[in-house]
Amino acid sequence: MNSNPKRFADALSATGMIAILRGVRNTEAEAIGAALYESGFRIIEVPLNSPEPLVSIAALRRSLPEDCIVGAGTVLKPEQVEQVKTAGGELIVMPHSDGAVIRAARAAGLYSAPGVATVTEAFAALDAGADVLKMFPAEQLGPQVVKAWRAVVPREIALLPVGGITPQGMAVFREAGASGFGLGSALYSPGLSANEVRQRAQAFVAAWKALG
Repeated sequence: MNSNPKRFADALSATGMIAILRGVRNTEAEAIGAALYESGFRIIEVPLNSPEPLVSIAALRRSLPEDCIVGAGTVLKPEQVEQVKTAGGELIVMPHSDGAVIRAARAAGLYSAPGVATVTEAFAALDAGADVLKMFPAEQLGPQVVKAWRAVVPREIALLPVGGITPQGMAVFREAGASGFGLGSALYSPGLSANEVRQRAQAFVAAWKALG
């Protein structure tokens, strides 16, 4: 694991949610990042299939306080890990579970959140050094799978459903044992203003707090 796993755990515990800014432009990244941070978010990722993602990651890292972890999503190849690190990224999020990418992140001192859809993938990812498990796609897996996994995956490992999560839909996953969530288009989609993102972020944070 990363040399400071507690830092990631602390950031995740702030709201239990990772903001996914797919499609964000670097000219708006700072304003949207500020809106998310002020709403309580402490982990933000920019998928690498966004426009100039490394520029956005660098802008977020420069502009946000150190207790906010900034990273990249849709990381598909080991060589991309070093590019993310050079831009200031600290987290590698993947749609799949590739041991080579996980090991590259670990070697670079970055946190990793691979996407997993089976228990076999989950334990292979943990063996490779994953910090948390991104259960993807959440719409397909459902809360029943979260509950089944929670019975066998060590409690200290965060299970984070990603895909189709809304403020109204979090409770059933949380009751099943989800540790938190990754939030995509329900939180941010291209074209939204920073104020619109702030409003959505506040709705998610309120829903999270209501879970107790």
